[in-house]
Amino acid sequence: METRECLEQRRSVRNFKDQEIPGEILSILLEAVRWSPSWANTQCWELVIVKEKTNKEKLAELLAERNPATKALLQAPLVLVFCGKKGISGYKKGTPMTRKGDWLMFDVGVACQNFCLAAYDQGLGTVIVGNYDHQGVDELLHLPDGVESVAIVPLGYPVKESTPPPRKDISDFVFLENHDHKLAIN
Repeated sequence: METRECLEQRRSVRNFKDQEIPGEILSILLEAVRWSPSWANTQCWELVIVKEKTNKEKLAELLAERNPATKALLQAPLVLVFCGKKGISGYKKGTPMTRKGDWLMFDVGVACQNFCLAAYDQGLGTVIVGNYDHQGVDELLHLPDGVESVAIVPLGYPVKESTPPPRKDISDFVFLENHDHKLAIN
C-alpha cells in the first residue's frame, strides 16, 4: 500500500469481527512502533497488550461515560495501552529543553500513529482513545512510577469500511510567513 493511500484511507474503527490477530502481524505492528522517531532517540514509549476479556472489561469501566469506543474496546481481540516514560523525552541532563516540558505526549503520539497506519496496511482497524480515567488505568495495569498511560487503542478486523469525514481545506490551517497570511492553494 502506498503511504498516501494509507494516510487518506485509515479510519477510526469501533466495530470489530470476532477474529484473532496472528502473532506475525502483531510483530509487524510492534516493529512500526519500534522504528518511530522520538526526541533524541529516547524511545520513551512502552506498551501494555490486553487480551483477556475480564481485563478489557475493567479497562472499559475506566472510559468516560458514553464513550463511543467502549464497544470497540470490548469487541477487539487485542487492546494496546500506549504509555510514556516521564522525564526523558524533551530533556537534557534532567532539564526540559522546551517550555512544553515533557515531550512524551508527542513521541508516544507518533508511535501510536505509526502503529495505527501499519495496522491499516495489514487490513486491521484501530481507534485511538484518550477520554478515560488515566490514573485508574495506570493503577489497573500496575504501571511503575515514572510511566503513565497516554492512549488506549483497540485493534481488530473491521466489520465494515468507513467513509471519510469531511476535512478542512489546506488554506484553512496553513499560513505563509506568519499567522496573518493564509496560504493560498490553487
